[in-house]
Amino acid sequence: MDDFVKAAEIGNELEAGLLESLLVEENIPHIMRSYYDAVYDGVFQVQKGWGCVQAPVAHHGRIHEMLRELRVAAHEEDADDASS
Repeated sequence: MDDFVKAAEIGNELEAGLLESLLVEENIPHIMRSYYDAVYDGVFQVQKGWGCVQAPVAHHGRIHEMLRELRVAAHEEDADDASS
């Protein structure tokens, strides 16, 4: 069985949900790991971001590509909203 190692940092919950949908759609094995800790009331998410995605190394390239596409699309949408 392949080892699951950190592939990328995830900025927020929305990004995590969108990326997870794409990973499931392409049958890419993964684990979404939130940095939220109830004991510290989410302080780690403020410092480190929402969390990370872990996957076998063989899938890291595709995960980076998906995440880059999501972020570009979000940036373009923000730019469109600002110009309206």
